[in-house]
Amino acid sequence: MAGGNVLSVEGLTKRFGERLIFEDLHFGLDRGQKAALVARNGTGKSTLMKVLLDIEGADEGTVTFAGNVRIAHLSQDHGLDLDRTILANLFQADNDAMRAIRQYEEATQREDADALQNAYDAMDRADAWSYEAQAKEILGKLGLHDTDRFVDGLSGGEKRRVALAKCLIEQPDLLLLDEPTNHLDLGMIEWLEEFLARAKTTLLMVTHDRFFLEVVCDTILELDNFTLHKYPGNWSYFLEKKTERSSNEHAQRDRARSIMRRELEWVRATPQARTGKSKSRLDAFKGLKSRASVRLEEDEVNLELDPARMGGKILEMHKVRRAYGEKVILKGWTYHFKPGERVGLVGDNGAGKSTLIRLMTGEDKPDGGKVVIGDTVVFGHFSQEPPSFDEGMKVIEALYEIAQYMPLKKGQKLSAAQLLERFLFPRHRHHDFIHKLSGGERKRLHLLRVLMGNPNFLVFDEPTNDLDVFTLGVLEEFLLDFPGCLLLVSHDRYFMDKLVDHVFVLDGEGGVRDFPGNYTQYRTKADIEEQVLATQQATAAKEAARQSAENAPAAPKGDYSKRLSYNEQREYDGLEGVIATLEAEKSELETAMAVASLDHEELSRLATRLGEVSTDIEAKTERWIELDERA
Repeated sequence: MAGGNVLSVEGLTKRFGERLIFEDLHFGLDRGQKAALVARNGTGKSTLMKVLLDIEGADEGTVTFAGNVRIAHLSQDHGLDLDRTILANLFQADNDAMRAIRQYEEATQREDADALQNAYDAMDRADAWSYEAQAKEILGKLGLHDTDRFVDGLSGGEKRRVALAKCLIEQPDLLLLDEPTNHLDLGMIEWLEEFLARAKTTLLMVTHDRFFLEVVCDTILELDNFTLHKYPGNWSYFLEKKTERSSNEHAQRDRARSIMRRELEWVRATPQARTGKSKSRLDAFKGLKSRASVRLEEDEVNLELDPARMGGKILEMHKVRRAYGEKVILKGWTYHFKPGERVGLVGDNGAGKSTLIRLMTGEDKPDGGKVVIGDTVVFGHFSQEPPSFDEGMKVIEALYEIAQYMPLKKGQKLSAAQLLERFLFPRHRHHDFIHKLSGGERKRLHLLRVLMGNPNFLVFDEPTNDLDVFTLGVLEEFLLDFPGCLLLVSHDRYFMDKLVDHVFVLDGEGGVRDFPGNYTQYRTKADIEEQVLATQQATAAKEAARQSAENAPAAPKGDYSKRLSYNEQREYDGLEGVIATLEAEKSELETAMAVASLDHEELSRLATRLGEVSTDIEAKTERWIELDERA
């Protein structure tokens, strides 16, 4: 496909009844551009994606794709064939490789020599011979190893990962992704981040993952106040420029209010003072009033939270064991929580994170050992599956069911209405019926019901799913001020790094490692440990090969074909010195990385160099072994 515009949007407007969703949107995407669409929940992100794909019609405007552009779309509805296997679903892809495979299969059945030759050439051009291996590799990275399972028997998360794999293997010209990191564990997310950053496809995605927005995206499209704002940069650039724009809008609003006060005096003057010649001034006043009344940011509420005081005993795990059949979740884990602890919980999908949470909160019973919950502990458990709401209930009534006020220090209170406003429910939405809320807004309301109970031990199981980046920012600030205990499961690395002091790592075999630091620090250390292990294995292999070579029978003296050439002999003579130098550098790097005061950037640089040196050692060692056997 030639370069240029892949997607053009002109004058796009959408309403639901009298409610305006967005108005007069103009934007385009060039080939290879990677853009993210950000907005608050309920302001039209998913609607805009549906309009772009013609799933829903626009009231005004046009959406134009470049000729022959191939599009893949990951939606909340996976769209898979339930009666096919995982691999068969991937083989329904519409791309050059799959068309070549189908052409080859048809030609083979017909036994037509010319058609078979053409199909063979098409397979070569599309590099289709390795297609199945590529598909299985992507599925493996997403934790789907048994590719012969039927989709109908998969969990919701597994189906979504199959749908994501199908989008990636299709290699489309334009890839539209709606929350691609949902139902992925942290390792999968890191792999997907690297995959999309390298991909040449044009990308438009809705995501709350700010690491994704920082590393993958080169454009941020913000839908705000029915209008689209384009920022040519990543997440940090967007934050910088949005702050500048917000400051300018505040200044314009303040100027408008100052002028409006003067105009208001004129408007309130006696009717006789306003003649027909003043109609233009009255019209201008109406526009001025509209600009002056814009609420750019929600009013900040100074929160000094005052949850119930904890006693000396909080939560104690005494040699706790839990298993499901042969799957061991915990094998005798002991831990005592201290006041104010902020812990992240990480592990692969299926390692038992949700089970551990249910054990801690008393919702599940251990097979052995004991869980002791302090008498003063008030859990606030935000689960992955929110409770079902009464659809006929109003938003503020859902909070009133829990409480009308949240106590603050110094005898102050935070009302349900103030909490709603702080979490981006404007006052005019408080009396909306719940059936009008989007999925993200329902998730936010569930969160506020948990907070309204004034807990002193918050347990959050994937709170970031379906929350927009703006709500996440507000939630982070709230939790940073929270004085109680916090246990957090989240695949959002940015969110976890900001909030936790140490990490429980579930190894999937019943063990729990307590790592002192946030998630990124844990991953950096884990990467170093993997590199050290790889180096040790390479060294062991080198030694085994050396011993094998020493014990092998000598080659016949007359066999000159395997002897070293002059240049190979020079290379062989110098390799031991080169390897020794690399080993010394590796030792220095490992020593340098043990310094606790290093910042993350320097630690990452050293870890990268250590990986390069370890790889170099391995390659040169293999070459030395090869030459040594012939020498």
